[in-house]
Amino acid sequence: MRGGVRGRAMSLAVVDAGRSPDAVAADVGMLVSAGSVEAMVGLHTSDVHRAVERVTAGRVPYLFTPPHEGGDRLEGVALSGPGPRDQLQPVVHGLMTRRLDRWALVGSDYIWPHAVHAAAAPLIRAAGADVVSTVLAPLGGVDPEPIIAELRSSRAQAVILSLVGRDLATFNRAFAESGLQQQVMRASCALDETCLLECDGDESGELFSAMEWFAADDDEDGFIGRYSARWGPMAPPLGVYARGCYSGLHLVAQLAEHAPLDVHTFVDRVGRHHAPSGRLARAEGTRLVPV
Repeated sequence: MRGGVRGRAMSLAVVDAGRSPDAVAADVGMLVSAGSVEAMVGLHTSDVHRAVERVTAGRVPYLFTPPHEGGDRLEGVALSGPGPRDQLQPVVHGLMTRRLDRWALVGSDYIWPHAVHAAAAPLIRAAGADVVSTVLAPLGGVDPEPIIAELRSSRAQAVILSLVGRDLATFNRAFAESGLQQQVMRASCALDETCLLECDGDESGELFSAMEWFAADDDEDGFIGRYSARWGPMAPPLGVYARGCYSGLHLVAQLAEHAPLDVHTFVDRVGRHHAPSGRLARAEGTRLVPV
């Protein structure tokens, strides 16, 4: 951070979180045990998150920034992203005016999509619609064709997607070739601009993202302008995951500037500074435009 924190330079130790949960947790545990980190900011899947929190709990503050599955956390573990209901309420309430009566739930088979499905079903039923199909695909190995066949046979009019990463891109590319892209509305709880670019964009008008920030938002705090000035016109596209990690680092620095970080008070202090909310945007080419 420019100027450091309380007169001290702030340095980052980066851990590759794209590996197995146990491998990531082992590396984090070594850093914590060695006294090499005073706080953790995490951007990774929830299965990794649950492994990491077991080695940080009660030892160093840990802020998890992406969308999360809700529920209790161990001591000193705070959340800054939206929970399932935060993300899903704008989807169900905003799109139910189109008389979408038959909904499907499609996600990766791990803790976060399970929670998304558990939250989505009662919201959909309370709105007077039905959940006609539920599919969980292997994480990192989605086969889109059987899922698309299931959506055809169930006559789903809308699908909530909690597939993540490359699985989400793979599914959306196959869906675009299926002939269903203008017949079935898709709303994703994991789609940002980077993933939309990997999907080759979408012009159907029927693909939505439920997040709390989009790169098309007004640049009120100058974040987009600073990013563009620093990295130039060939910089990778911004998305909510990168924004969340950036904001999380600055939030931890802000808290540390005012008082030493303490694992026992960290969660309450984060809660006083950040209240996540869900919003809805439509894919227009490779942009997500808030609706």
